[in-house]
Amino acid sequence: MRHALAGEAIWVKRAGAPHGMGRYRAMAVLAGLLGLPVLRPVPNPGGPQAIATEVRRLRDLAARGVRVPEVLAAQEDGFAMRHLGRPGEDTPSLINAMDEAARAQDAPAAFALWEQGLDALAHVHRQGTCLSQAFARNMVRCPDGEMACIDFEDDPAAVLPLAVCHARDALCYAHSTAIYLQQIGRLAEARARWAAWIAQGSPEMQAVLTDSVRRLRWLR
Repeated sequence: MRHALAGEAIWVKRAGAPHGMGRYRAMAVLAGLLGLPVLRPVPNPGGPQAIATEVRRLRDLAARGVRVPEVLAAQEDGFAMRHLGRPGEDTPSLINAMDEAARAQDAPAAFALWEQGLDALAHVHRQGTCLSQAFARNMVRCPDGEMACIDFEDDPAAVLPLAVCHARDALCYAHSTAIYLQQIGRLAEARARWAAWIAQGSPEMQAVLTDSVRRLRWLR
Protein backbone atom coordinates (compact mmCIF):
# COMPACT_ATOMS: atom_id res chain seq x y z
CA MET A 1 0.00 0.00 0.00
CA ARG A 2 1.05 3.57 -0.68
CA HIS A 3 1.11 6.02 2.22
CA ALA A 4 1.83 9.74 2.55
CA LEU A 5 4.39 10.54 5.22
CA ALA A 6 6.08 13.88 5.87
CA GLY A 7 5.22 15.14 2.40
CA GLU A 8 6.46 12.12 0.46
CA ALA A 9 5.11 8.77 -0.69
CA ILE A 10 6.12 5.57 1.09
CA TRP A 11 5.28 2.05 -0.04
CA VAL A 12 4.69 -0.66 2.57
CA LYS A 13 4.89 -4.23 1.34
CA ARG A 14 3.67 -7.04 3.58
CA ALA A 15 4.33 -10.75 3.33
CA GLY A 16 1.64 -12.76 1.59
CA ALA A 17 0.89 -16.46 1.82
CA PRO A 18 3.71 -18.88 0.91
CA HIS A 19 3.60 -20.18 -2.67
CA GLY A 20 3.42 -23.82 -3.70
CA MET A 21 6.38 -25.26 -5.59
CA GLY A 22 4.49 -27.61 -7.94
CA ARG A 23 4.38 -25.29 -10.95
CA TYR A 24 8.08 -24.52 -10.60
CA ARG A 25 8.93 -28.22 -10.67
CA ALA A 26 6.79 -28.69 -13.79
CA MET A 27 8.50 -25.79 -15.53
CA ALA A 28 11.93 -27.15 -14.58
CA VAL A 29 11.05 -30.47 -16.23
CA LEU A 30 9.89 -28.65 -19.38
CA ALA A 31 13.05 -26.51 -19.51
CA GLY A 32 15.14 -29.67 -19.18
CA LEU A 33 13.27 -31.45 -21.97
CA LEU A 34 13.70 -28.45 -24.27
CA GLY A 35 17.36 -27.98 -23.33
CA LEU A 36 16.70 -24.32 -22.46
CA PRO A 37 18.34 -23.29 -19.19
CA VAL A 38 16.95 -19.74 -19.65
CA LEU A 39 13.49 -21.22 -19.00
CA ARG A 40 14.51 -22.86 -15.74
CA PRO A 41 12.22 -21.40 -13.09
CA VAL A 42 13.44 -19.11 -10.34
CA PRO A 43 11.19 -19.99 -7.38
CA ASN A 44 9.45 -17.21 -5.50
CA PRO A 45 8.49 -18.86 -2.22
CA GLY A 46 6.29 -15.96 -1.09
CA GLY A 47 5.73 -15.17 2.58
CA PRO A 48 8.52 -13.84 4.81
CA GLN A 49 11.18 -15.46 2.62
CA ALA A 50 10.16 -13.33 -0.38
CA ILE A 51 10.28 -10.21 1.81
CA ALA A 52 13.78 -11.08 3.00
CA THR A 53 14.92 -11.73 -0.58
CA GLU A 54 13.56 -8.42 -1.85
CA VAL A 55 15.07 -6.38 0.99
CA ARG A 56 18.45 -8.08 0.51
CA ARG A 57 18.38 -7.56 -3.25
CA LEU A 58 17.30 -3.92 -3.04
CA ARG A 59 20.13 -3.15 -0.63
CA ASP A 60 22.68 -5.08 -2.69
CA LEU A 61 21.67 -3.42 -5.97
CA ALA A 62 21.75 0.03 -4.38
CA ALA A 63 25.24 -0.67 -3.04
CA ARG A 64 26.32 -1.59 -6.58
CA GLY A 65 25.08 1.71 -7.99
CA VAL A 66 21.83 0.44 -9.52
CA ARG A 67 18.88 2.77 -9.01
CA VAL A 68 16.18 0.99 -7.01
CA PRO A 69 13.70 2.09 -4.32
CA GLU A 70 15.39 2.92 -1.02
CA VAL A 71 14.57 0.54 1.84
CA LEU A 72 13.59 2.64 4.85
CA ALA A 73 12.72 -0.09 7.35
CA ALA A 74 12.32 -3.86 7.32
CA GLN A 75 11.17 -6.69 9.52
CA GLU A 76 10.27 -10.33 8.94
CA ASP A 77 6.72 -9.79 7.69
CA GLY A 78 7.19 -6.63 5.62
CA PHE A 79 9.21 -3.57 4.72
CA ALA A 80 8.86 0.09 3.77
CA MET A 81 10.50 1.75 0.78
CA ARG A 82 10.64 5.26 -0.62
CA HIS A 83 8.63 6.06 -3.76
CA LEU A 84 10.80 6.63 -6.84
CA GLY A 85 8.83 9.69 -7.93
CA ARG A 86 7.99 13.09 -6.54
CA PRO A 87 4.60 14.20 -5.20
CA GLY A 88 2.22 15.16 -7.99
CA GLU A 89 4.51 13.90 -10.77
CA ASP A 90 3.93 10.87 -12.95
CA THR A 91 6.44 8.04 -12.64
CA PRO A 92 5.55 5.68 -15.49
CA SER A 93 6.89 2.21 -16.04
CA LEU A 94 9.00 1.84 -19.17
CA ILE A 95 6.31 -0.26 -20.83
CA ASN A 96 3.69 2.45 -20.24
CA ALA A 97 6.02 5.19 -21.46
CA MET A 98 6.84 3.25 -24.65
CA ASP A 99 3.18 2.44 -25.23
CA GLU A 100 2.21 6.10 -24.87
CA ALA A 101 4.94 7.20 -27.29
CA ALA A 102 3.95 4.49 -29.80
CA ARG A 103 0.28 5.49 -29.62
CA ALA A 104 1.28 9.10 -30.26
CA GLN A 105 3.32 7.87 -33.25
CA ASP A 106 6.40 9.45 -31.72
CA ALA A 107 8.91 6.92 -33.03
CA PRO A 108 12.04 8.81 -31.89
CA ALA A 109 10.77 9.03 -28.31
CA ALA A 110 9.72 5.37 -28.18
CA PHE A 111 13.05 4.23 -29.62
CA ALA A 112 15.01 6.44 -27.21
CA LEU A 113 13.10 4.93 -24.28
CA TRP A 114 13.92 1.42 -25.53
CA GLU A 115 17.61 2.30 -25.79
CA GLN A 116 17.54 3.81 -22.31
CA GLY A 117 16.13 0.57 -20.89
CA LEU A 118 18.79 -1.40 -22.75
CA ASP A 119 21.52 0.83 -21.33
CA ALA A 120 20.09 0.44 -17.83
CA LEU A 121 20.19 -3.35 -18.23
CA ALA A 122 23.79 -3.19 -19.44
CA HIS A 123 24.70 -1.14 -16.34
CA VAL A 124 23.18 -3.81 -14.09
CA HIS A 125 25.17 -6.53 -15.84
CA ARG A 126 28.43 -4.57 -15.59
CA GLN A 127 27.97 -4.52 -11.82
CA GLY A 128 28.15 -8.32 -11.81
CA THR A 129 24.49 -8.90 -11.03
CA CYS A 130 21.11 -9.30 -12.73
CA LEU A 131 17.49 -8.28 -12.39
CA SER A 132 14.75 -10.62 -11.21
CA GLN A 133 12.31 -10.27 -14.10
CA ALA A 134 13.72 -7.84 -16.66
CA PHE A 135 10.41 -7.00 -18.31
CA ALA A 136 9.76 -3.37 -19.25
CA ARG A 137 6.98 -3.25 -16.66
CA ASN A 138 9.66 -3.62 -13.95
CA MET A 139 11.62 -0.57 -15.11
CA VAL A 140 10.48 2.90 -14.02
CA ARG A 141 11.36 6.25 -15.55
CA CYS A 142 12.04 8.61 -12.67
CA PRO A 143 11.21 12.34 -12.74
CA ASP A 144 14.86 13.21 -13.43
CA GLY A 145 14.77 11.04 -16.56
CA GLU A 146 16.87 8.20 -15.13
CA MET A 147 15.74 4.57 -15.22
CA ALA A 148 15.17 2.57 -12.04
CA CYS A 149 14.31 -1.09 -11.48
CA ILE A 150 11.70 -2.69 -9.22
CA ASP A 151 10.26 -6.05 -8.11
CA PHE A 152 12.89 -8.35 -6.59
CA GLU A 153 10.99 -11.09 -4.79
CA ASP A 154 13.19 -13.75 -6.37
CA ASP A 155 16.93 -14.07 -6.98
CA PRO A 156 17.92 -15.76 -10.27
CA ALA A 157 21.63 -15.73 -9.42
CA ALA A 158 20.93 -17.97 -6.42
CA VAL A 159 19.83 -20.84 -8.68
CA LEU A 160 21.30 -20.10 -12.13
CA PRO A 161 24.79 -19.31 -13.49
CA LEU A 162 25.28 -15.57 -14.00
CA ALA A 163 25.63 -16.00 -17.79
CA VAL A 164 22.20 -17.64 -17.90
CA CYS A 165 20.79 -14.85 -15.72
CA HIS A 166 22.11 -12.23 -18.13
CA ALA A 167 20.71 -14.07 -21.16
CA ARG A 168 17.40 -14.43 -19.33
CA ASP A 169 17.36 -10.68 -18.66
CA ALA A 170 18.04 -9.96 -22.33
CA LEU A 171 15.27 -12.26 -23.55
CA CYS A 172 12.76 -10.88 -21.04
CA TYR A 173 13.55 -7.35 -22.17
CA ALA A 174 13.25 -8.21 -25.86
CA HIS A 175 10.03 -10.13 -25.25
CA SER A 176 8.37 -7.20 -23.50
CA THR A 177 9.44 -4.41 -25.88
CA ALA A 178 9.61 -5.81 -29.42
CA ILE A 179 5.92 -5.16 -30.13
CA TYR A 180 6.44 -1.40 -29.70
CA LEU A 181 9.49 -1.41 -31.97
CA GLN A 182 7.35 -3.11 -34.59
CA GLN A 183 4.54 -0.58 -34.14
CA ILE A 184 6.86 2.37 -34.74
CA GLY A 185 8.62 0.70 -37.69
CA ARG A 186 12.05 0.59 -36.06
CA LEU A 187 12.69 -3.17 -35.78
CA ALA A 188 15.52 -3.17 -38.33
CA GLU A 189 17.32 -0.33 -36.53
CA ALA A 190 16.70 -2.04 -33.19
CA ARG A 191 18.24 -5.30 -34.45
CA ALA A 192 21.49 -3.50 -35.25
CA ARG A 193 21.52 -1.83 -31.83
CA TRP A 194 20.65 -5.15 -30.18
CA ALA A 195 23.50 -6.96 -31.94
CA ALA A 196 25.97 -4.33 -30.75
CA TRP A 197 24.59 -4.61 -27.22
CA ILE A 198 24.93 -8.41 -27.21
CA ALA A 199 28.50 -8.13 -28.51
CA GLN A 200 29.41 -6.21 -25.35
CA GLY A 201 28.24 -9.08 -23.13
CA SER A 202 30.39 -11.90 -21.84
CA PRO A 203 31.26 -14.77 -24.21
CA GLU A 204 29.37 -17.10 -21.85
CA MET A 205 26.20 -15.00 -22.08
CA GLN A 206 26.52 -14.80 -25.86
CA ALA A 207 26.83 -18.59 -26.07
CA VAL A 208 23.70 -19.11 -23.95
CA LEU A 209 21.75 -16.64 -26.11
CA THR A 210 22.93 -18.20 -29.38
CA ASP A 211 21.91 -21.67 -28.22
CA SER A 212 18.58 -20.43 -26.88
CA VAL A 213 17.70 -18.64 -30.13
CA ARG A 214 18.68 -21.73 -32.15
CA ARG A 215 16.46 -23.97 -30.04
CA LEU A 216 13.52 -21.51 -30.20
CA ARG A 217 13.73 -20.86 -33.96
CA TRP A 218 10.99 -23.41 -34.70
CA LEU A 219 8.49 -21.10 -32.98
CA ARG A 220 8.56 -18.84 -36.05
